[in-house]
Amino acid sequence: MAHWMTDGDGSDDQVELVVKPRTRTQRPPMYKVLMLNDDFTPMEFVVHVLERLFNMTHAQAIEIMLTVHRKGVAVVGVFSHEVAETKVAQVMELARRQQHPLQCTMEKE
Repeated sequence: MAHWMTDGDGSDDQVELVVKPRTRTQRPPMYKVLMLNDDFTPMEFVVHVLERLFNMTHAQAIEIMLTVHRKGVAVVGVFSHEVAETKVAQVMELARRQQHPLQCTMEKE
């Protein structure tokens, strides 16, 4: 946005253009929450975690669980840093309580 400024006496011989720099609000970085495969955590438990903590339907949860099983890892969601951190902590806590070695991590998108 530009503002016209004069020297104050009403004459236009000393006109200066003042340009205010535009501040562009940058979107905060997003983080992928990743679930890692292991040979011990039951598939049903992984499906339960995906439904409960990531609000997936049963079909979506099974599909992601199978991806984790086949490929070793799958992205289960993309969130702001705080939400991703919370999700990882929740998964790890649920797994620990059930004595499963399920691993969940996050990485910048």
